[in-house]
This record gives sequence, structure tokens and C-alpha cells, in this order.
Amino acid sequence: MAHTPPARLSGCLQSRYTRRAKTLKYTQQHRDIQRVVSLFIYIADRIDAAIDRIGRLLAWLNLLMVLVVVTIVVLRYCFALGSVALQESVSYLHAAIFMLGIAYTLQHNGHVRVDIFYRQASPRRRAMIDLLGTLLFLLPVCLVIFIGSWDYVVASWNIAERSEERSGIAFVYALKSLLLLMPALLFLQGLAGALRLILTLVNVPTDRRESRGNNG
Repeated sequence: MAHTPPARLSGCLQSRYTRRAKTLKYTQQHRDIQRVVSLFIYIADRIDAAIDRIGRLLAWLNLLMVLVVVTIVVLRYCFALGSVALQESVSYLHAAIFMLGIAYTLQHNGHVRVDIFYRQASPRRRAMIDLLGTLLFLLPVCLVIFIGSWDYVVASWNIAERSEERSGIAFVYALKSLLLLMPALLFLQGLAGALRLILTLVNVPTDRRESRGNNG
């Protein structure tokens, strides 16, 4: 019976241990990548769900705004009555719908885009264009708006600013707070879109029809 030389046996064992170490290292790296991917998807899903819920709630404000306008018209032309608070409430509702709904519109890719070259690009190139637009333009602009509006809004809260009309709405500071809420929501939706676009570029499905939170 032939015996395996000690040197050869040692080499085989070392080779086996090396392969095993490489396999374990690859498995660990794969698990780390999966954790990052799962985290990205979780964050994007939570943001999308919150923005979608806000958008659906805002949709009802359209009906409320129509009812308020009809009430104003009926009071003025049928009863010769007027209300400054009612008239101002239309502006409040209009501002809330547009400024808080902008993130919802971005999520559903409803913003106007110039797509002369974009429409002919491959899905991967579109994702790259959207990601660059989000990182270089959308997110920085949101930060600029938020930072630039901070002192203005805080000053309004400090004096509890109200309408200049005696019978007007006494919550002008709340209206001006939309200047902070709008870029904050838009930033979050842009972040969710950026995470999905990154996953698209590395060929990872994101459980959504397509990265809807891209820059519009």
C-alpha cells in the first residue's frame, strides 16, 4: 500500500484550507452585500409608502378647496356676505396641495422632463442619468431651499405671524412652514429614488415597477 509523502499531504491540506477560507470570505462578503441591498430597499420602501400616503391624503384637499370656493361664491352673490378667512383658506389649501404634493408627483414620475435623448437611452443609461441628476441637482437644491428658508420661517414662528387682515387666518407661520416641509419631503423622495437607481445600476430588483423616485 502506497503512502502519500508528508510534503504532498501538507500541500493538499493547505490548498484545501485556502479554498475553504476563500469560500468563507466570499460568503461573508455576499452576506454583507445582501444586508446593504436589503437596507436600501427597506429605506426606499418606507419613504415611498409615507410619501404615497401623504399624496393620497392631499388629494382630498382638492375637494375641500372646491367646496370652499363654491361656499365663497354662494355667500357673496346670493347673500352679499364675505369672509376674509374663507378667501385666505383657499390660498392655504392651494399652497399645501402643490408644495406637499411635489414629492408625490416626483415619486410617480409626473414632473415635466426634456427627454430628446433620454427616451432613446437604455434602461441602465436612464438610471445613470437620473442618478446624476438626483445627486447633482435635486438633492443640493432641496438643501439650499431648506437652509435658505430656515431663518425666514423661524422668524415667523417667533412672532406667531398672522394675517394682516383683522378677520384673517392667524396661522401665517404655519403656511410659511411649507417652505421647509416641501424641500424636506422632496429630499426624502429623491433619496429613495437614488437608492433604487443605485440598485438598478447593479442589476438588483427593487420590488417596484421602476425607480419612480428619480429626478423629474
